Amino acid sequence: MHFELTEEQLMIQKAARDFAQNECLPGVIERDELQKFPQEQISKLADLGFMGMMVKPEYGGSGMDTVSYVLAMEEVSKIDASVSVCMSVNNSLVCYGLQEFGTEEQKQKYLTPLAQGKKDGELYIGAFLLSEPEAGSDATSQQTTAEDKGDHYVINGIKNWITNGNSASVYLVIAQTDRAKGSKGINAFIVEKSWQGVTVGAKENKLGIRGSDTHSISFQDVKVPKENRIGEDGFGFKFAMKTLAGGRIGIAAQALGIASGAYELALAYSKQRKAFGKEIMHHQAIQFKLADMATKIEAARLLCMKAAWEKDNHLDYTLSSSMAKVFASEAAMWTATEAVQVHGGYGFVKEFHVERLMRDAKITQIYEGTSEVQRIVISRSILK
Repeated sequence: MHFELTEEQLMIQKAARDFAQNECLPGVIERDELQKFPQEQISKLADLGFMGMMVKPEYGGSGMDTVSYVLAMEEVSKIDASVSVCMSVNNSLVCYGLQEFGTEEQKQKYLTPLAQGKKDGELYIGAFLLSEPEAGSDATSQQTTAEDKGDHYVINGIKNWITNGNSASVYLVIAQTDRAKGSKGINAFIVEKSWQGVTVGAKENKLGIRGSDTHSISFQDVKVPKENRIGEDGFGFKFAMKTLAGGRIGIAAQALGIASGAYELALAYSKQRKAFGKEIMHHQAIQFKLADMATKIEAARLLCMKAAWEKDNHLDYTLSSSMAKVFASEAAMWTATEAVQVHGGYGFVKEFHVERLMRDAKITQIYEGTSEVQRIVISRSILK
């Protein structure tokens, strides 16, 4: 068992770290304040090949492994989780879903430009549309319908909490075709945002990841050609669950990055700030906080790496990805909160970054399967 990164993985980690410091850090406070979508940063990520990291080169991707993806997600998330969530959705959900389950025609038409993050020189990214006003954790309760009309489907309904909702060109939409069949009556479709009947709702005013593009999307009699269905009839629910299992590795890595970013800031601050005549790192109360942060982060990192390694080695990563997500997200929330405490009053103001990391951490316990859902997945797996 080698706990060593390859040269290529170290290069990717450094490239992601440099990108985060040079491109994401300037303006991150302002983007958060104004809820500004990081268009420029995402466009540069695409140029680096980070929007289709695990896609095969023949489909415009970088052909990297999942471990490299985790490393890149952690580095970007240390600085700006609004950038990394956009990167995560495009990589883990959209590109993975199309590469794994799409037809050759679908891959040529959609996956290739999505993996490059560009089409005709313009930003070209995707979104994953599963959640609805009445179907969050209970994903089988889909109200969005896709009526089979022979050579096409007609989609009606509303999806919400959609990351990249306004900036994406392509949507992967989960919808109910036959309610009587339950989860086996659900399908997945590739829908273009520009098609008639697709409407993007207002941007959500969020606690954290405020730069990311979160919208409701409504569909009114949207015609979708048969060739845009992913997989066999009734494959949609299985498609969503398999895709989300991989997505959890991305979000676990995001949470890991938020935690390590908060820890690094707290560590640096403890060496500068003086109280009672000495730097606060010399006070045991602070030392113990930092020790606990470092330990939780190391454990979270190892869980993320194990899940990534299992995915790369074509093993079942359902359990490991859920463990990584629930642990890393809770470590992120705790670490970011304690980092604010280490900063004291300064931690409560925006210019010191830790309060933003604390706000950003919360969503990692909620999206792509809440912590409660992860515990259901874990308990089912261990109680087989």
